[in-house]
Amino acid sequence: VQLQASGGGLVQAGGSLRLSCAASGRTPSSYIMGWFRQAPGKEREFVASVTWTGNTNYANSVKGRFTISRDNAKNTVSLQMNSLRPEDTAVYFCAARGGSRLREAPNEYDYWGQGTQVTVSS
Repeated sequence: VQLQASGGGLVQAGGSLRLSCAASGRTPSSYIMGWFRQAPGKEREFVASVTWTGNTNYANSVKGRFTISRDNAKNTVSLQMNSLRPEDTAVYFCAARGGSRLREAPNEYDYWGQGTQVTVSS
């Protein structure tokens, strides 16, 4: 499975960005897609995930501001980020794992896309 992320950029605090990730190759029949982020000097952290059937999970720090969604027909996942804060600045990664159980640990994801930089200025 190959994942290709896009949509990062520079935005002022309070603004919005939308990230997208497309999966290609031999994708499992049902799989979880998620977003993680990594700020300089920090560990990679969970942001959000979504099951094949649309169940979602969010990190507390982004609840109410970020929305994850997926299009199974197109094998894509998106992350709509609103009310962005400077602390949201990081490289964002999309990831995928087989199965139907939502997971938050990076080491439980099998496939990773390249990162896309999100910078929020104050």
